[in-house]
Amino acid sequence: MNFPILLFVPTVLVLWLAASSGAILSQRRPLQEGERNDFGIVQGAALTLLALLIGFTFSMATTRYDLRKNYEEAEANAIGTEYVRAGLLPHEVAARVQEQLRLYTDLRIAFYKTRRGDELRRINDDTAQLQTEMWKAVQDAALAQPTPLMALAAAGMNDVLNSQGYTQAAWWNRIPSAAWVLLFFTAVGCNVLVGYGSHASKVSAALLVIMPVLVAVSFLLIADIDSPRGGLIHVAPQNLAALWHSLHP
Repeated sequence: MNFPILLFVPTVLVLWLAASSGAILSQRRPLQEGERNDFGIVQGAALTLLALLIGFTFSMATTRYDLRKNYEEAEANAIGTEYVRAGLLPHEVAARVQEQLRLYTDLRIAFYKTRRGDELRRINDDTAQLQTEMWKAVQDAALAQPTPLMALAAAGMNDVLNSQGYTQAAWWNRIPSAAWVLLFFTAVGCNVLVGYGSHASKVSAALLVIMPVLVAVSFLLIADIDSPRGGLIHVAPQNLAALWHSLHP
């Protein structure tokens, strides 16, 4: 879900309709006194299952969010380390690689901040091209002078490239669609049970909307955390920004 805020109102509406349908059904076929205890067990079990699914899904979303934050820190550390190690290269190569790393830092910050698909594609293309140029510069220097110091600089550049790949994989790692479908239909079923278990003659439409709103807010929070670019909660490139300032005194 890339636009979680836009899904809030439709989710509330669907769940409210489910609860209202349950209330209408209870008017047409009300629970008998002997059935209410058994119904309460089923309703409680369904609501418990929904709560567990929401909890597990929230845990999945926060785990992925923390992973994206950790990889942002790892990227900044890898770039900063390679910037220092680039000084081990021949003077002209070192100056060129360090300039490339400054440009690369700009691209990585832009990757975290952009929300537009076309701009993201351009950033990814520029990043891939710059990675190729940086690796070729370090590779040529290491092949010309195969010393332990050159190997150290090459290993640092390898860490820079790997950290970007790990970050991209973490941004692609989202809550599976099947999990969202299961969660949604469980929420619909629970709201039907809540509406059916209510005393239809006494409950108001305002009370029937409470459960849908609470569930929709939970879905909104989970989807917001799980969405790297949509919503309001994002991973800020604070470590990369700090590195940028250190590379541009």
